[in-house]
Amino acid sequence: MGLLVKERDVAIPGDELAEGMDNLPAQGSYRDGDKIIANQLGVVTIQGRLIRIVPLRGRYEAKAGDLVIGKVVNIGFSSWSIDISTAYDAQISLKEGTSDYVERGSDLTQYYDFGDLVVAKITNVSTGKLVDLTMKGPGLRKLVGGRTLIVASSKVPRIIGKQGSMITMIKDYTGCRISVGQNGIVWLSGSDNKSEALAIEAIELIQKEAHTEGLTERIKELLEKNKK
Repeated sequence: MGLLVKERDVAIPGDELAEGMDNLPAQGSYRDGDKIIANQLGVVTIQGRLIRIVPLRGRYEAKAGDLVIGKVVNIGFSSWSIDISTAYDAQISLKEGTSDYVERGSDLTQYYDFGDLVVAKITNVSTGKLVDLTMKGPGLRKLVGGRTLIVASSKVPRIIGKQGSMITMIKDYTGCRISVGQNGIVWLSGSDNKSEALAIEAIELIQKEAHTEGLTERIKELLEKNKK
């Protein structure tokens, strides 16, 4: 009786996760009699009595407060449309895009042009899935140069680490500037190709082995072995 799995085990649909009534099913699991069963592929997360399955892959679902990286795909009279890898483009209004006084009819490309990448924060997601963004806040900015990497949005928390520990370690060893969007887009810029390649290798290893134990030590070993 009790738990039949451990934290970070990989579960597939139909796997028995627990027996008895001591635990409760949460996202990705359900109760069948006195058993808790997985109903999706993912990583086991145990929070108190709750057993949750975090999907290994899955499309990003926008949430207010998330930091995202997106591309300018359209410019209106008083707003910019941003592709943040959701079903609908997000919007940055003139008010949320700049603190400048902007006269009606001004050329908005002086702030954000077609194809520009931005780090923005989601302020609201309406019932119709319309997403509002702001550029006002710490770290919110237009990204210049660098390169982007696409990761599974479900792996972003592991890439960032507890209180930013994992991504800080990668920055410290490689010297790269790195921004990670909750929508699974990573931007990085280093002083040379070697440092950028090492940062990408570390991030891709985290994505591949996010569910395994001892990952922090393996990432540190990789970085120490290959640093300049």
